[in-house]
Amino acid sequence: METGAINSSASSNKTKSRCPLQEQLLQRRNSRENLDRFIPNRSAMDFDYAHYMLTDGKKGKENPAVGSSPSRKAYRKQLAETFNMNRTRILAFKNKPPSPVEAIPNEFSSAAHQVKSAKPCRHIPQTSERTLDAPDLVDDYYLNLLDWGSSNVLSIALGHTVYLWDASEGTTSELVTVDEENGPVTSVKWAPDGRHIAVGLNNSEVQLWDSTANRLLRTLRGGHRSRVGALDWNNHILTTGGMDGQIINNDVRVRAHIVETYQGHHQEVCGLKWSASGQQLASGGNDNLLHIWDRSMASSNAPTQWLHRLEEHTAAVKALAWCPFQGNLLASGGGGGDRCIKFWNTHTGACLNSVDTGSQVCALLWNKNERELLSSHGFTQNQLTLWKYPSMVKIAELTGHTSRVLFMSQSPDGCTVASAAGDETLRFWNVFGTPEVAAKPAAKTSSEPFAHLNRIR
Repeated sequence: METGAINSSASSNKTKSRCPLQEQLLQRRNSRENLDRFIPNRSAMDFDYAHYMLTDGKKGKENPAVGSSPSRKAYRKQLAETFNMNRTRILAFKNKPPSPVEAIPNEFSSAAHQVKSAKPCRHIPQTSERTLDAPDLVDDYYLNLLDWGSSNVLSIALGHTVYLWDASEGTTSELVTVDEENGPVTSVKWAPDGRHIAVGLNNSEVQLWDSTANRLLRTLRGGHRSRVGALDWNNHILTTGGMDGQIINNDVRVRAHIVETYQGHHQEVCGLKWSASGQQLASGGNDNLLHIWDRSMASSNAPTQWLHRLEEHTAAVKALAWCPFQGNLLASGGGGGDRCIKFWNTHTGACLNSVDTGSQVCALLWNKNERELLSSHGFTQNQLTLWKYPSMVKIAELTGHTSRVLFMSQSPDGCTVASAAGDETLRFWNVFGTPEVAAKPAAKTSSEPFAHLNRIR
């Protein structure tokens, strides 16, 4: 208590003694400001008027009794009018600076500012928004075990079983479990309708399923001699790539489904991607080769000759992605011995650019709304890297997986990316922004602990 009283008194005394000092400092500062020199512009001075005021001009005011005759007053009046004694300022600038001229009119500059500020900077979360457990995911670089269909259902192969995860409802169902002698599942791919799905098997067969009815429609046999690790659709044509190096076009509408074959790879085909136009097919293999095939050159009587054989990669080529805003631009990624992302003009076969990423490139995805490319990698960071195209400047690096990120797939709205890795987890990243359409009502959150970590089965 005593200490508090002493402090209060001291504080009161200090407050009282502080006010005069502030005022003194202010007065002293003002007086010093009054003593500052003024260095005028000589070209703007009226020296004749200044001399008059310093000599004769003040005599009449300071000594009014002197020189009070009418003639003297008339003389002073005329002299004052001549020198413009009515002015209050002796030293004045005559010429005012001109007003600035705007290089761009206001209406254009304001419109440009509105356009520029209409698109805010996009926030990219550095962590996954959801994580699902994916036990028994086969850690094999040459397979393709993840795909997100147009009906917003994600398919993933875990061992001998294919699971479907409905992204709208957050529910999981089992599509099929294959026998030990036929499995494991080596590839999955949704048809464009989002209802039918192709399932490649280790025994060289390909199954076609109706996901809505949960029914096997047919099994494609006789095309490959070993496992089918790559699949892609071109309308009603299902293209399959096998460990035998063959690429086959299957017309799923007819009984004799093999309509065209492509031969050019000497080892396993691990990457297949049709262009958006459906005219060109890109294939990558474990023989370090990248082929571009033209549908117009396809023949049902003999193996089709490639349009371009590209040999610049020095490791297996699995990651393939056609550019959504430039139809003849293809991105390809090389394996651990190559580590490069290369860009190709598929009309000419020219390599436009090559970027060393520093690690194995497992998958590639283009942003559908921005000029950006997402890549997934292996050792040492096991990261997802977002690149700005065409500068290939890193925008973001997303970490969380503890093993190589083997597979990636994109949601139908193009905003969310699912990634599956050898650490047996499936992660969802909001890397490409939020959809422009109105958001659906959020699902009810669970109050259980670790509700954000769900097993896929």
